[in-house]
Amino acid sequence: MKITLTIVAGTAALTLILAIPAHAQETQNAGVKETVKEDAKTVGHAVADGAKTVGHAVADTSRKVGHEVADTSKKVGHEVADSSRKVGHEVAEKTAPARETIREDSKKAGGAIAHGAKAVGTSVEHGAEKTKDAVTHKSEEPKPATEPKPAAEPKPGG
Repeated sequence: MKITLTIVAGTAALTLILAIPAHAQETQNAGVKETVKEDAKTVGHAVADGAKTVGHAVADTSRKVGHEVADTSKKVGHEVADSSRKVGHEVAEKTAPARETIREDSKKAGGAIAHGAKAVGTSVEHGAEKTKDAVTHKSEEPKPATEPKPAAEPKPGG
């Protein structure tokens, strides 16, 4: 690719070098001028075609490299995901006993709290029944008869 471009550029330079002395001689005929023009045009087209060829080659190579990079990235991504999954499962296995212990302790604590709440509720209920019975029995019992108070005696001296 670079060699083709170099050859084309060299040919163009040679054509231009040869065209300069031809232009300097004003006695040259019109046919020589036309030939130089045609040669310069041909060299220009050759340079353009060479550049186009090189450009396409670079684009093809870039495309191939891009696909290789994408494939490699995909492969590495899958490897990272597999490693992460493996580590996650290892951590889960190692922490399973601790999680089970916490679960059992939570059940025990919840049961103890429920039992305590039930005991408090029962105690309050019995206390309320006792209070109710005490108030109810007092109001239902007849009041003891009280003896009349003796009349007040007059105070001396007055």
